[in-house]
Amino acid sequence: MRLKTLTLVLSALAPLTLAAGCDSGVEEAAAPSAVPVRTYTVTAGDMPNIVELPGRVAAIRTAEVRARVTGIVQRRLYTEGTDVGEGQPLFRIDPSELQASYAQSEASLDRAKATAANARAVVERYRPLVDENAISRQEYDAAVAAMREADANVAQLRAQLRAAGLQLGYTTVRAPISGRAGRAQVTEGALVSQPEGTLLTTVEQIDRVYVTFNQSATELLRTQRAIASGEIDLPDRNAIDVQILFPDGSAYPITGKIDFLAVSVQETTGTVEVRAEVPNPNYQLLPGEFVRGRVTVGTRRNAVSVPQAAVMLADDGGSVYVVGKDGMVEARKVTLGEMVEGRWIVESGLRPGDEVIVSRLQTLRPGMPVTVANTPTGQQAPAAKSPAAKAVPKSDEGAE
Repeated sequence: MRLKTLTLVLSALAPLTLAAGCDSGVEEAAAPSAVPVRTYTVTAGDMPNIVELPGRVAAIRTAEVRARVTGIVQRRLYTEGTDVGEGQPLFRIDPSELQASYAQSEASLDRAKATAANARAVVERYRPLVDENAISRQEYDAAVAAMREADANVAQLRAQLRAAGLQLGYTTVRAPISGRAGRAQVTEGALVSQPEGTLLTTVEQIDRVYVTFNQSATELLRTQRAIASGEIDLPDRNAIDVQILFPDGSAYPITGKIDFLAVSVQETTGTVEVRAEVPNPNYQLLPGEFVRGRVTVGTRRNAVSVPQAAVMLADDGGSVYVVGKDGMVEARKVTLGEMVEGRWIVESGLRPGDEVIVSRLQTLRPGMPVTVANTPTGQQAPAAKSPAAKAVPKSDEGAE
């Protein structure tokens, strides 16, 4: 009887146990809780149209100082790596041989002048005798011809003397421009040659510098079309600013201006040369240095942009997470333009009003439920807010 009674009790409890087990399974299969995230509401507005390009610094003027006479270098008259003025002596070449040549030309000129003076006196003496028929006309004409030949000889030797003086002056090698003189390429005692034009040193003017960039011809054409259509507002094409960035990312404090745009495309690279002139009073920019230039090409009208923190970059481009209408995470591929002041310009993939997630991107996956928690203090929003509730305080843009 006891065994029968126990069996009846267990049979009565079995449905309750199964029901309890089913309720537990339902609770375990319930949807995961929503993840609190911060978002940014996409808007459209005017933004600077900035193009960032790699560039190389070059001196605004470079002069190669070469020997203009043949001789032995006696002295170097400047300090390497210092500033020199236009016309400042840099080298002295032994002038002995050219001094002798100058003296010889000077003596030849003096002799020619004496001959010309004598010929002129003969003509003056013959002129009245011709009128008196004391001498023949032929003798007089011969005296005039001799005088003219003597004058021409004087002119020739005077030119030779001037050339000899120039050659003698070239023994003092002077700076052709003002700038910074480089390392000497010859030392005292070296033989330099005028026919070969031996390089002595180089002078570079770097108080202003050129920065040369290479812009993709395709990108340049796209920019030109955007300007023509009014998508980009560029009031003055002759006043395009350029900010220079050093290799370590720091900004050069002085703004330059674009002063040259090539009219042909380089066949090997498919790029167009763009050049900026930048003041360099403290010589911070050095010729040959690689830099980056941020070229401000007008203002982009109604540009869509998002904080840098919202964009995930991959080999195939960029993507963002947005909050869908059902409160679930959606992945969006976006076409990115330039980054301006910590914000990516989005050319396609987003439209104004989209809610872009800017936090916890590493832990989110498409289809996960999220709740928007945009509070100035970074605290989670009240539980009463639905997953679709959205608030975007400006102070919280781009926060992680």
